[in-house]
Amino acid sequence: MKKTAIVTGGSRGIGYAIVQRLGQEGCQVAILASSEQARYQTALDHLTEQGIEWLYVQGSVDSAASREELVRKTVERYGRIDILVNNAGVAPVERKDLLEMTEESFDRVVGINTRGTLFLTQLAARQMIRQEQVFANKGHIVNVGSCSAEVSSISRGEYCISKAAVAMLTTLFADRLASEGIVVNEVRPGVIATDMTSVVTEKYDKLIADGVFPIARWGRPEDVAEMVSLFCSDRVLYTTGSYVDVDGGFHIKRL
Repeated sequence: MKKTAIVTGGSRGIGYAIVQRLGQEGCQVAILASSEQARYQTALDHLTEQGIEWLYVQGSVDSAASREELVRKTVERYGRIDILVNNAGVAPVERKDLLEMTEESFDRVVGINTRGTLFLTQLAARQMIRQEQVFANKGHIVNVGSCSAEVSSISRGEYCISKAAVAMLTTLFADRLASEGIVVNEVRPGVIATDMTSVVTEKYDKLIADGVFPIARWGRPEDVAEMVSLFCSDRVLYTTGSYVDVDGGFHIKRL
């Protein structure tokens, strides 16, 4: 029997790399993404070419209806949920000084990054609990957080706040679900080459050149996917509520 994984924001960037990695390891993967399937058909066809079985659900994680449809369609197609990767996330549409941040921007970023993660995890966990256990544990949940959970960026405070909240969600759900046989962990990417960071390429190129990152290169989506894959595997059964930085050593304090 194959494991069934849900990956939010799985149509591109880090999410797509996670879908590929889990699929290569034998999972069937349900993808939640906000755009129409046709936009990513080439990428989805590439999954098929690799022998990866996938289900595409259009919707937004900040919508209760979309979350419910995702879980319902996944269970209808595959019968169960064994892995949830909360990857979907957004940055502010416009970077603004903390004193100029708008309520609309805050609500949008926190609605997707934090509220959506919370309530989708709630739905998926309930499904994991009530289904028959056929693998080594009841389930794995991985939150894709960010180094911004701890690193201040005063031009995108809403993003930092949303990811700090995701860190606490990891702790809370790990505590609540441990007795149910579900482990919950977090991966915190640093500067990864994606659409989100493409608007500040020059800034990060300079930081890398200046030696701010001990491993002096941009991170790749595949770097994050490898760590997510580990946390989703049966090699991780006695670790919960933990996080790993995938940031080239950026978190290291140096003199």
